[in-house]
Amino acid sequence: MSTQPTVSTAPTRRISLAWRGATGNTVFSLLSGAAGFAVMVLLGAIIVQLIVESALSIRTFGISFLGSEQWDPVAEQFGALPFIYGTVVSSLLAMLIAVPLSVGAAVFLVEVARGWVREVLSFFVEALAAVPSVVYGVWGIFVLVPWLHEHVALPLAEGWGEVLPIFAPPAVGPSMLSAAVILAIMTIPIITSVTRDVLRTVPRAQREAAFALGSTKWEAIRTVLNTARWGIFGAIVLGLGRALGETMAVTMVIGNDPTIHTSILQPAYTLASVIANEFTEATSPLYVSALVQLGLVLLLVTLVVNIVARLLVWSLARRYQRF
Repeated sequence: MSTQPTVSTAPTRRISLAWRGATGNTVFSLLSGAAGFAVMVLLGAIIVQLIVESALSIRTFGISFLGSEQWDPVAEQFGALPFIYGTVVSSLLAMLIAVPLSVGAAVFLVEVARGWVREVLSFFVEALAAVPSVVYGVWGIFVLVPWLHEHVALPLAEGWGEVLPIFAPPAVGPSMLSAAVILAIMTIPIITSVTRDVLRTVPRAQREAAFALGSTKWEAIRTVLNTARWGIFGAIVLGLGRALGETMAVTMVIGNDPTIHTSILQPAYTLASVIANEFTEATSPLYVSALVQLGLVLLLVTLVVNIVARLLVWSLARRYQRF
């Protein structure tokens, strides 16, 4: 009885699997590249549209729009400097308040807290991030602003107003200080969460090595912070980006005064706030164009901050690697 020779299908199957794998990698690479390119196209489209819609204001005021302090819709004279000042100063003040608290909270959650304490505090941090900004604004109007005015602003104006211009009277309720505090409260959950995740990525062996060399608890934590510093800086940049673009809560507590005041105890205005407040009231084409140009300025300020932060991280990282 004759038998037919058997032909092995293993090489064919391996070739088929290799072809499928190569095809899958190619498709995945194309889709990933398309997604990344789409983000760039979307950002470019937004910038182009803002430029087109603000062309009338750009032609009318030119570069002086950025340096002018005048904002008079009746006379159709518009300048962005008070709003740029209010946006940058309030955001920086918020970072001065939020960064120490956020990093300290993250260190406590990762390095100190244990068991249910860590879980409960982590839940509350994440819950703060989920609160809508308008809720922060309402709370700021009825609780934060009166409390800051009575217990912080008035004592600062009376005790330091004649010495330090940033605390010069009169101290009013809605002010730059109120906006900075509300922004700090809103950015603390973001910075804390990202910093906590960054600290968790530091290998446990590094902590154990520090203790083995005789380090104290604080010295070991300082070593961990030094290792995670670039990630912490990234968390701060994310918080700053949130502060720069925040609208509703800031609008409700900052006072909305298009005047540059040296004192942080007096009202101010931000780019996002003036757009939210006055866009529905804009009746002339030049008025609308000026508000759109403010949106373009806000976008450019945010991009510049992020680019500068990236360059700073890159420069410091290269300098550190030399040693």
